[in-house]
Amino acid sequence: MSNQRDFLSAIGERVRKLRRARGWTQSQLAERAQLSPRFLAQLEAGDGNISVLRLAQVAEALHQPLRDLIPSVSLTERKPGGQVRGRKQIIALIGLRGAGKTSVGIQLAGRLKLPFVELDSLIEKAALMPLAQIFSLHGEGYYRRLEYQTLKELLRNPKPIVLATGGSLVTDPRTWSLVKQSCTSVWLKATPEVYWNRLLKQGDTRPMKNNPSAMTELRALLAAREPLYGQADHIIDTSRLSLGEATEGALHALGMDALSKDG
Repeated sequence: MSNQRDFLSAIGERVRKLRRARGWTQSQLAERAQLSPRFLAQLEAGDGNISVLRLAQVAEALHQPLRDLIPSVSLTERKPGGQVRGRKQIIALIGLRGAGKTSVGIQLAGRLKLPFVELDSLIEKAALMPLAQIFSLHGEGYYRRLEYQTLKELLRNPKPIVLATGGSLVTDPRTWSLVKQSCTSVWLKATPEVYWNRLLKQGDTRPMKNNPSAMTELRALLAAREPLYGQADHIIDTSRLSLGEATEGALHALGMDALSKDG
């Protein structure tokens, strides 16, 4: 396919992901954007030329900046030797605790022969204390500032890595904007029940300890964050996937499955 077709398809994919993250049909988004369902179907399919004004109407209906709908580079043009021209250096995994960011991230990094990094570990090193102490001694505001500064420092001289981010990173507009601008983001999505069971398997009972409303709160938390997570470049629903299948899904979404096998 031509670069122009790939560019239009990338815009359509972003619109579709944002729409689905909100639970809207094409007709519902078309009505909110005051556009015809046919136009929206063509937009999501990557067909035809797109009017900037119409795309701006879609962005406004989705409550997104117009720039978030427009890909900065084409991800399909390959250089000799298998590299992909224009690909952002850092693959950032996002999602709630229990999404599998560490497990999938380690496997994904191994397949791509890249270092695996956890942003929270870098924050702990910068603060010279574990996360729990950061929150108890200094509060969330301090953590957010440190999270942003740590990520910004990591991006000063970006090298190809797989990065696992904190589950709440998307709630800080400044830090989440930095990820979207500088990283290829992948949302590891799952149902509340799957998150719950994974945490229990890991022995992490903090969210539900002495809290009979824990599942209700988890559902509300996920519902609140889904529109933000849905802004990721790629979405992998891991609810029914094994660790290996989730890793393969991420590789395929990134267009790097063939490269990992050749490598």
